[in-house]
Amino acid sequence: MKGLRKAEDISVTGKTTLRELAREYEKSGGFVAKKLGTAVQIMEGMLSEKGCVRILSFPACIISTGTRGLIKEAVKRKMFDIVITTCGTLDHDFARVWKDYYHGSFDADDAELHRKGINRLGNIFIPNDSYGQIIEDRLQPILKDIYDSGKKELSTYELVWEIGKRIEGEKSAEGSIIHWAAKNRIPVIIPGITDGAFGTQLMMFMQKHRDFRVDVFRDEQLLFERLFSKVRSGALMIGGGISKHHVIWWNQFKGGLDYAVYVTTAPEWDGSLSGARMKEAVSWGKVKEKARYITVEGDATVLLPLILGPFL
Repeated sequence: MKGLRKAEDISVTGKTTLRELAREYEKSGGFVAKKLGTAVQIMEGMLSEKGCVRILSFPACIISTGTRGLIKEAVKRKMFDIVITTCGTLDHDFARVWKDYYHGSFDADDAELHRKGINRLGNIFIPNDSYGQIIEDRLQPILKDIYDSGKKELSTYELVWEIGKRIEGEKSAEGSIIHWAAKNRIPVIIPGITDGAFGTQLMMFMQKHRDFRVDVFRDEQLLFERLFSKVRSGALMIGGGISKHHVIWWNQFKGGLDYAVYVTTAPEWDGSLSGARMKEAVSWGKVKEKARYITVEGDATVLLPLILGPFL
């Protein structure tokens, strides 16, 4: 038909690269495959534009899986200028420097797991000594060292940098997001810093060190300085909640995101932020009317290698 693109058959072989596969998806016209191909095109524009402020946001759950390696690599390669995530990201990333997480099952007997001291996160098994105990054992001495160095009031991203410096040299530090964020001075902002094991440990430390403070307003000041201007900006947002909202909220003050790729499994009809498609953010001025944006529905652990992979 005149003016319409033809839906073409996908052609792949064992030698097809991820970038080539994304192009095949884009021209296929096929459901989520088409959206994924478009997402890669938007990412290409965002990552190649000089001066564009690039933001990555994601929830903690994927850091309990092998997807942590993709996020780590993106931070290591300085693909993004700012990371916004949740407290649990620090929990999982920090704990896995010393302890392992394990393959599990969605169908496991949760009461039995509880009796065995195993926490289930989807189909990932996390023993108690791989989570709460190791975080307490390792984090408290680090907090004391930070405090003794004279740093008693920090933003969340400054706290991440200080912790990252202190895990350098650990056997598995090279696999840590915290390590590379500190090394590359990439701000990792955690608006809900108290909502996890890290937050509990901070509260416990403050019981004996009343002049120690985490100042979240210093995080907001950084976002204000980076985004409250005429800069161009783009974001890859994985999942919804506070990390996604913090990205789009601060971008409204510069007229909205210029590039936006959002990956979600949430339905739109319940009115949640997680389910809200990128087009809804246009009505709020959080994404520009003429921005390049797409919402890709699906599991991030499946989709992220296809979205980030072509650029790694």
